[in-house]
Amino acid sequence: MTPDEAIKRAESGDVLPVWLLAGEERLLRDQALAAITKAAIGGGLAELNLDKFTAGETPIDKVVAATRTVPMMAKRRVVLVRGLERWDASSADASASGDDDGKALPPLDRLAEYAKEPVDTTCLVLVAQKLDGRRKLVTLAKKAGFLVDCATVDGRRLPGWIKQRAEAKGHAIDPETCELIAEIGGPDLSYLDDVLERLSLYVGLGAPITEDAVSICVTRVKLADTWKLVDAASTKDLGKVLALFADVYDPRDRGLPLVGAIAWSLRQLLKLESALRDGASVDEAARRAGIYPAFKARDHARKLKAFRPRELERWLVVVQETDVALKSSRRAPDAILEEMFTRLCRRTA
Repeated sequence: MTPDEAIKRAESGDVLPVWLLAGEERLLRDQALAAITKAAIGGGLAELNLDKFTAGETPIDKVVAATRTVPMMAKRRVVLVRGLERWDASSADASASGDDDGKALPPLDRLAEYAKEPVDTTCLVLVAQKLDGRRKLVTLAKKAGFLVDCATVDGRRLPGWIKQRAEAKGHAIDPETCELIAEIGGPDLSYLDDVLERLSLYVGLGAPITEDAVSICVTRVKLADTWKLVDAASTKDLGKVLALFADVYDPRDRGLPLVGAIAWSLRQLLKLESALRDGASVDEAARRAGIYPAFKARDHARKLKAFRPRELERWLVVVQETDVALKSSRRAPDAILEEMFTRLCRRTA
């Protein structure tokens, strides 16, 4: 099931005796965990009914024993085990086993055995970043329906997630701004949620989140300046590009928000170009590309005339390579960015 489905089940009172929250997206894991814990304990005191363990630091016997403990003035006891990936399914933890014959089951297999006949008054919540899908616990969780998939959100779904979160905070936001935030923030939902919280506080209660707010709170680069850089690079005026870059570059963020804003600008042009190539009018192409208002689309259509065929695709590859270099290279970020602009301004046959 998805984290949203798990949250809805828990909030409706359908609390399973065992949950496996697995996936690399921490925010999704934390949200599902909070909802499940709250629903499981009900109106009881968490201090008396919540046991927290970390795999690899606590013997499996102690975890299993905790599941047998009766809740105190609450509907259920919650037993939480984090870092489940630390327990390797292929290795036996003989020291933690009570078996006299020495044939101890690995910790994850012990949990799988428990999950077959769990204690009704206990809610066992198992949390892991990544687990081998062939392990007994995982296959059982899939079959029995207690696996909650907290995988990283696909990049194509990020704008929709951003829109949903912004609206949950009480703010309208247009698709174009959602795509801009996704390009700048990347796939880390925790960071994106922090960005949206900053934007929410900046625009105020009930006000829409706009591109201008993003440029002030997140990129620290006005989108008008981003378009100036794109326009200058499209004319191959490297001197003008580097002068503009010197004015907008902020060493505090290594230029990553600027690169994200440029990538967003290029995707806007590519979507518009694709629609126009299919024979759509400028207004129709703007609708398909999600560019509003219409005068922006007409302005973008004029910008397209400066690009050679397939040049936008080449530019996007260069920008993506620059993003990787900024995140992984030890080179000075301003030097990496200057190299990017030099490549963008290079004339190709």
